[in-house]
Amino acid sequence: MLRHEAMVPCVLYGGEEQVHFAAPMFLFRDLLFTPNVYVVLLNIQGTEYRAILQDVQYHPVSDIILHADFLLIREGKEVKVSVPVRFTGAAPGVLGGGKLSQKMTKIRVQGMPDNIPDFIDIAIDKLELGKTIKIGTIVPVGFKVLESPSNPIVSIEIPRALRGTLKA
Repeated sequence: MLRHEAMVPCVLYGGEEQVHFAAPMFLFRDLLFTPNVYVVLLNIQGTEYRAILQDVQYHPVSDIILHADFLLIREGKEVKVSVPVRFTGAAPGVLGGGKLSQKMTKIRVQGMPDNIPDFIDIAIDKLELGKTIKIGTIVPVGFKVLESPSNPIVSIEIPRALRGTLKA
């Protein structure tokens, strides 16, 4: 019934008890179609809560939002979120004919909400043909990275045409 009225059923968890509510679907547009992690202010029947959008479920055919989960931000309590990756610089390996292959678009982190960045910047200006940048190269400030240090973030793949001409 709610979905026919363009409302999205939601739940806010992380507090004393879960709070169930519904929100107009059009309000999710700016929140969903951006890679940023936003702290939102929810006003549920006159009570305001600071929260982070944690998960969204979509209809498999129509892509209509079926449900949204919000995590309550509590003073002095850390949160776990996925932060988007952003590349800076120009990779010499790409300029040399290689293909940039992004292995991760988001990285899971944990920390106080005010310390979690909107992006994790990865400098690729020294990335050569056949080389990879891994999670272990990230130097977190004020937060902790929850991914394995050996997980690749980005690499420069050597095209087939160049494989025979390069020497290892």
